[in-house]
Parts: sequence; structure tokens; C-alpha cells
Amino acid sequence: MSRIGKIPVTVPAGAEVTLSGNVATVKGAKGQSTLKIPAQITVAVDGGRVTVGRKDETKEARALHGTIRNTLNNMILGVQNGYVKELEIQGVGYKAQLQGKTLVLSLGFSHDIKYAIPEGIKIEVTGATDVKVSGHDKALVGLVAARIRAFAPAEPYKGKGVRYKGEQVRRKEGKAVA
Repeated sequence: MSRIGKIPVTVPAGAEVTLSGNVATVKGAKGQSTLKIPAQITVAVDGGRVTVGRKDETKEARALHGTIRNTLNNMILGVQNGYVKELEIQGVGYKAQLQGKTLVLSLGFSHDIKYAIPEGIKIEVTGATDVKVSGHDKALVGLVAARIRAFAPAEPYKGKGVRYKGEQVRRKEGKAVA
């Protein structure tokens, strides 16, 4: 039995979990999320608790058991509180700005990078170098932050680029002039 999978998920006040067939829907103050439950997994909602089990002991069912439980837990926390990833941009002339539903990044290339903000994600830019990505879907918030960072990851010589707030970039020593 999965140690994570057998722990029931508590549903706080303000969040609502419903099952219809093999689809679980979680509604809360921040939004709504849905998850298709695989055939090997069983989900039961009793009052303020959600329990996840498995129908058989196959390798796939055992692998999915804890994953589905944690995904449901993340969905409940997301619609209740939301998730946030903060990025910082470092470099001379590097900046970010919002233009409607598009994030425009100036990262030292010959052209600006225009990133269309996906549905369900909110991006805030403060001071032209701090970007805050927020939303109710943990995976989507992490994916959007990783995509923005991938446009120009922090390089090890000068430290220029996009990094997560608080991320330590290992610096390399440049060429030594003899």
C-alpha cells in the first residue's frame, strides 16, 4: 500500500470536490480544476475527506495511487490558496512588461520575446525586473515559470538572465589575464 496514497485528503471549508464518473472536479475561491481518474484508481468523497484507493495490485496501479492522491491534494490547495512562482531578471537592459495578455521580454536579443499568457495564469511585473506568475494549477504555474526562465537562463560568468527568486547561480571565474 502506498504510504502517501492511503492518507486521506481533507477538504477545507470553501472548497468543494465532486465526482461524476471518472472525473473529479474541485471548485474553490481561486477557480475550478478537473482531473480524469485512471481506471485502476478509485476515489471516494465522504463529507470533508477524499480517499484514494486502487482496484488491483498491478505495477501501474501502485504507481498511480500516490500520484493521484497528491494531485487531488494540490488541486484542493490551489483552488483554496493558489500557487506563486517569482522570477527575477538580471542584466543591463533586460526587462519585462505586460501588453494585454502578452508578456514582452527584452533579454539582450535583437528582438523582443512575446509570450502569450495561458488561460488560468496571472502574471504581474513590478519594477521591470520582477515577474510573479500565479494561478490555481500548480503544474501550469511551474510550467509557465520554467518556460519564461528558459528564454534566457542565468549564465555562469556574469549572472545575466532570468532566474527564480532566491536561486543561487554558481559563478565561474573568467579568463585570467597573465
